[in-house]
Amino acid sequence: MKKNMRILIAYDGSDCAEAALDDLAQAGLPEIAEAIVMSVTEVWLPPPPVSSYEIVEQTMSVHVPADLKKVYMKGSHAVKEAKALAERGAARVRANFPKWKVQAEAIYGSPAWELVFKADKWKPDLIIVGSHGRSALGRFVLGSVSQRVLTEARSSVRIARGRVEELGSPVRIVIGLDGSSASKAALRAVAERNWPPLSQARVVMVDNPMQATLVGELIPLVAASVDESNRWDRTRIREFAEEAAKLIRRNGLQVSAAIEDGDPKHVLPRVAEQWGANCIFVGATGFSNRFQRFLLGSVSAAVAARAHCSVEVVRPRTRKGKTNGN
Repeated sequence: MKKNMRILIAYDGSDCAEAALDDLAQAGLPEIAEAIVMSVTEVWLPPPPVSSYEIVEQTMSVHVPADLKKVYMKGSHAVKEAKALAERGAARVRANFPKWKVQAEAIYGSPAWELVFKADKWKPDLIIVGSHGRSALGRFVLGSVSQRVLTEARSSVRIARGRVEELGSPVRIVIGLDGSSASKAALRAVAERNWPPLSQARVVMVDNPMQATLVGELIPLVAASVDESNRWDRTRIREFAEEAAKLIRRNGLQVSAAIEDGDPKHVLPRVAEQWGANCIFVGATGFSNRFQRFLLGSVSAAVAARAHCSVEVVRPRTRKGKTNGN
């Protein structure tokens, strides 16, 4: 029996977090699912009065028990406010997805790490975080929390950016493929979703053809070999794109396929913006340890940082907590 999808939603009451909740309606999520709306606050023990220097000196060597800190933080006003925020976000989710089982949780600590720790324990299929921020030029950027969650989490992560939509506008999805197992996982994720009627998908494969060096240009045989290799790669890419389009077309999506030249880190955000896409789906390259995940200089991280729309970075996983490729 297939288990219900589990979704962990970060919520802090900001405009960005509200936009992330709005974006859920465009994500093709199932009618029945389990969700936790989580708010995290950073709480510290209150400092002593400014004039109490002697008290400070006397207490410098006093160890505050961890249990006492825990009791204080749980009962603090900030944590109570976080709980109210989580309840508010959960109420919005329940209104939009009445058949979901939705819980609200509030906790203290570092927002990014607490979300990652919660994900490691609860093992959601998908984590939803807002992008938090724009650059000075008005482009969307990743905030520290969303960047850390994207880098460290073992689950799929959706960097949600809400869009102002005209009534009746179709959901548009760009799927970035390169033939790898990671990108195939992104394709499967799209194929398994419940998309609204008239939803559209564009399969985009980016070709970065080889260029002959100066020596190759001077030696016709080398130049011809490079051209032949590029033609073979192009044919293989076209066939893969067409097969991918057939797979997701079975789910009722209106599908088109395109082959673009250039760097996928730039091409995918550009195609999505020109087409008016709601989201880009990309696979996450597998990493064997935390240090490699920290160095996430991959296409997925770059696309998430550059895109104007939502970006879902797909990591295949099992409910037991094992992540393929991680």
